[in-house]
Amino acid sequence: MISAGPEVTPRKRRRVFRAVLADDGGGRVTALWFRFRAPHLQPLLAAGSRVLVHGSVVVEAGRAEMLHPEIEPLGEDGERIGPAVRPVYPGTEGLPQATLRTLVRRALAAASAGLEDPLPPELRARLSLPGLVESLAAVHEPADDADVEALEAGGTPAHRRLAFDDLLALQLRLALSRARYGRSRRRRGRRVPADLPQRFQARLPFALTAAQARVVGEILADLAGDRPMQRLLQGDVGSGKTVVAALAAAAACAQGGQAALLAPTELLAEQHHRVLAALMAPVGVAVELLTAGVPRERRGPLLAGLAAGTIRFVVGTHALLEERVRFARLALAIVDEQHRFGVRQRVRLRAKGEAPGLLVMTATPIPRTLALALYGDLDVSVIDEVPPGRRPVTTRVVGAEGRRAAWELVRVELARGRRVYVVCPLALEGGEDAVAAVRAAARLRAFFPEVAVGLAHGRMPPAERSAQLERFRSGAAPLLVATTVVEVGLDVPEATVMLVERAERFGLAQLHQLRGRVGRGADPAHCLLLAGPGASPEARERLA
Repeated sequence: MISAGPEVTPRKRRRVFRAVLADDGGGRVTALWFRFRAPHLQPLLAAGSRVLVHGSVVVEAGRAEMLHPEIEPLGEDGERIGPAVRPVYPGTEGLPQATLRTLVRRALAAASAGLEDPLPPELRARLSLPGLVESLAAVHEPADDADVEALEAGGTPAHRRLAFDDLLALQLRLALSRARYGRSRRRRGRRVPADLPQRFQARLPFALTAAQARVVGEILADLAGDRPMQRLLQGDVGSGKTVVAALAAAAACAQGGQAALLAPTELLAEQHHRVLAALMAPVGVAVELLTAGVPRERRGPLLAGLAAGTIRFVVGTHALLEERVRFARLALAIVDEQHRFGVRQRVRLRAKGEAPGLLVMTATPIPRTLALALYGDLDVSVIDEVPPGRRPVTTRVVGAEGRRAAWELVRVELARGRRVYVVCPLALEGGEDAVAAVRAAARLRAFFPEVAVGLAHGRMPPAERSAQLERFRSGAAPLLVATTVVEVGLDVPEATVMLVERAERFGLAQLHQLRGRVGRGADPAHCLLLAGPGASPEARERLA
């Protein structure tokens, strides 16, 4: 109840509007509003009025105060006059909740009068979906607490309807984009030499898996068609996506075109260049590398070769997207680790050719239904098996009680001549509990005095980092302490242990990629996720 009517007092050149509120138990609180006009609140705050006030209470000099509380009038019997449940919207300075609610209420009234439901009645009936206006009203104006609980759980028919509209809009946009690109970019399909797959595979030291062969067939059919390829290639780490990409590039070059592979990091680009150069040599295609680290004296001839068409296959980083990089006949754009790039970056690469095919690759596991929803403008190919001889990686989440056993496993594997990664979240000290790669490397050199310990992180000069990684590859430094610079781009079959310190600080996609660095040979491999002492129950559940 309002025990003392409103008054306006000047306070440091600001108008302060105040009222004293009291409850039946004798409690008192002063409500304060700044920069508000008295006529705006006076009708609600006359002495003796019964109101419901809610807001944050602060105690200052022994006096309880509420700053800018919300006010709702009550009837003489204390019952609420308005709706029992009121929505709370994301706040904007200077825009009170009451104003927002009024605006939303007006918008809902206008919608009910003139908004046409885009879904036909027979479709709504078949899917048991309510009408659009009805759904909007239900989420903004729930009737009671039960409706609020159902809304918070996201399980009401109104939620289903609005979610359906969002997904339908996404799918329509993707379908229209795909149709527009296909119509406007029709091209004359060029035949891929029939013996190319056989000639390519005959030079490989291994046979393609059935899954790889199936995906290669899908890609070659796309390249021979009259519409540019738009395909997502999904396969686990180590499943052989690079070989498939190489065969696709060989096919594009055999058609008289050029191919480009875009990688997110210099390390991965260098790894791809090294592997692809060996794979493409037997079919007579040289592979060049273009990154920011390429010296200026080499960059000029490289750009000239791409523009003239004498360089047929290039691997690079974001440097490929620069304006001065031009192709004579770009026929195939390959994007690895596609989630690292935005749509505009892929478009910029494709724009460097005349309707080139697009092959985007990812090792992040995506359920097929989700892949179709997120990438509806792409055909989806899945490599769902790994090369024979590779064993699954044993993955364990390790708490404080298991750390000794984890490090003992590291010691045993090193004694057997295997390689071990130790990955830390930071390169240098960043906080009291930060496990930094620099400090960890120093500690492990003392802990394993008989083993050469390498160190690689993003703050090192690229040449020094490459030298450290090469020492690890060769076995000169079989224990490598690193940050996530080793997340992609390293293929060391002798590596059998991936130990991740403070694993709760990494994303699931990062952990998946890190685990993929081991298990690339015939020996059993282990991924040990060491949770820090401060890891929350939610973080441990996510790791599990």
